Amino acid sequence: MNDSINRNPLARARDGYSSFLDSIRDRWAAAPRWARWVVYLLLIALAIVLPADGIGSFMSPYTDWPTLLFFPIGGYILLAIGLNVVVGQAGLLDLGYVAFFAIGGYAMAMLGTKAGLDFWEILVLGVLLSALSGILLGAPTLRLRGDYLAIVTLGFGEIVRITANNTNYIGGPNGIGGIPHPPTLTEWTIPDNGLFDAIGIGGVQPFKYGALDGKPYYYLMLLLIVLAIIFAKRLENSRVGRAWASIREDEDAAELMGVPTFKFKLAAFAIGAAIGGASGVVYASQAVSIIPTNFPFILSATILAAVVLGGSGNLPGVMLGAFLVAWIPERIRGLQEYRVLVFGAVLVLLMVFRPEGLWPSRRRKAELAEGEGGMGSMGAEVGGPVTVGAGEGAE
Repeated sequence: MNDSINRNPLARARDGYSSFLDSIRDRWAAAPRWARWVVYLLLIALAIVLPADGIGSFMSPYTDWPTLLFFPIGGYILLAIGLNVVVGQAGLLDLGYVAFFAIGGYAMAMLGTKAGLDFWEILVLGVLLSALSGILLGAPTLRLRGDYLAIVTLGFGEIVRITANNTNYIGGPNGIGGIPHPPTLTEWTIPDNGLFDAIGIGGVQPFKYGALDGKPYYYLMLLLIVLAIIFAKRLENSRVGRAWASIREDEDAAELMGVPTFKFKLAAFAIGAAIGGASGVVYASQAVSIIPTNFPFILSATILAAVVLGGSGNLPGVMLGAFLVAWIPERIRGLQEYRVLVFGAVLVLLMVFRPEGLWPSRRRKAELAEGEGGMGSMGAEVGGPVTVGAGEGAE
């Protein structure tokens, strides 16, 4: 049986791909600190020149490339980083994540149009309001697990959207218009000559926020993504990250070992919500107007698909998955009514051949192989004392 699998070209290709990823991880783990910083700086430099016209002509022939980089690509990546904290690190299935994106968007709209606050003030308040919403959602519901928790979070997402649709004070179905842009920090312009002109960013004003140029908003989103990556990686390598990993693998065992599981699950919800809220604030500041239909359930499902597709629990994989989920539909826009069909077929093929994700962490890959599915327990049980039925003693 093993010989027949080894002779299977598809199996050999999958094994080769896994070996390639493992070799990259091993080299990265053995790399000196200075080499890692060089890679980080090169990646940031690549992200800075990404809006160049030469890149956009291939990556997005049907859509304005800088605007596409800002949203959905940048927005999806930031949302996926936040959802990965909840799903990938803590193992909590959240189907209503779009609610926190909506709360951040409406915070920007309300405080910008009615209170007259500055964008940077609203960004801080929007993050805090979203985190508080995550705590309010998690406090009464995190005793649930699996399917039950998923249903409750799905309901929360729908409650937020329907409430916005039925509340006249925040515009009802017409939403809120006239949302102010972020204030221009400086009109400094990248010199339009030499190297900058060659790479396509000469003449760009990266800190002047208007209605038409998407590049300044992309750089703003890029800044938030970098900060979110640093924050998430620091958490992953801390005591909090280890506690999340133990909860994800076996919550009952973690609790028996003295881990305050409820507190750490609540922290995961609050942190994930805060990152989602930050994405909503920046999105609304560029969109000028928002309506409840901007925040459908399908957006939650799309971000969850990005997390699972990229490799739940592995931050580079999650970002790759979010990029592909946001970029592929726009790249094949020329197929018109068939593009959704093609996009769905691509996702299905990827999940058939790479069920653990395109770039999974070794730990999550091992969990999937053991039947955990990479998302913790999905038995829809309620947290509490575990009882062992008659005849089910340890062997």
